[in-house]
Amino acid sequence: MEFPMRINKYLAHNGVASRREADTLITEGKVKINGKKAKMGQQVQELDDVKVVGQTKSKTYLAYYKGRGIITHSPAEGETDIAGRLAKDFGITNVSPVGRLDKDSEGLLVLSNDGRITGPLLDPEAKHEKEYEVLVDKRISSMFIRAMGIGVDIEGYQTKPAIAILNPKNDKRFKIILTEGKKHQIRRMCAALGYQVQNLKRVRIGNIKIDKLKPNQYRKIQGDELKTFLKQLGL
Repeated sequence: MEFPMRINKYLAHNGVASRREADTLITEGKVKINGKKAKMGQQVQELDDVKVVGQTKSKTYLAYYKGRGIITHSPAEGETDIAGRLAKDFGITNVSPVGRLDKDSEGLLVLSNDGRITGPLLDPEAKHEKEYEVLVDKRISSMFIRAMGIGVDIEGYQTKPAIAILNPKNDKRFKIILTEGKKHQIRRMCAALGYQVQNLKRVRIGNIKIDKLKPNQYRKIQGDELKTFLKQLGL
């Protein structure tokens, strides 16, 4: 860390709270610097004594398998979203999905109440890998695999280079690893090359793998897996 830095950034870097949460703690007078209540925007020096009065909420990180037909955020009437499923089936109400998967896609999402991870995880310039398994409607050509790897023009936008690998056991299936996440990107890339996606499943985000999870199952991200994940995000 480079000093001096704003107090909310300091608390976020040290895993106490997101910057927004830190601002709330400061407003409530729960943050002290060298024994005095911190002020909004105050700068912290390296040798300053920073303390937070009272307990802050514990951080939770989950790997969750979103099934097809489930909405990530903001469901319309009659639709089911992840928050609703978690609350109904497991009584979990304190986490939210970080990022999205469209309704017709399935697979891995990271859920958390740690606001610090949202920006770094979704930042397209950070180049965090996301891996998908895809089934299309016809036999995949070598030209298709090369194009997916080099980048595809989707409505005037050239996608960034990716890793695309044909499934050796099924010539309608392939794996692709992206470092960006445009809306419906894989479906649009395939359509631009004359293919239609039949099934799309995300199996990895950074070092977090879906492993043996089934739809609407989750597991805690903890231990070395969590340490590596947070380190990749610069936290």
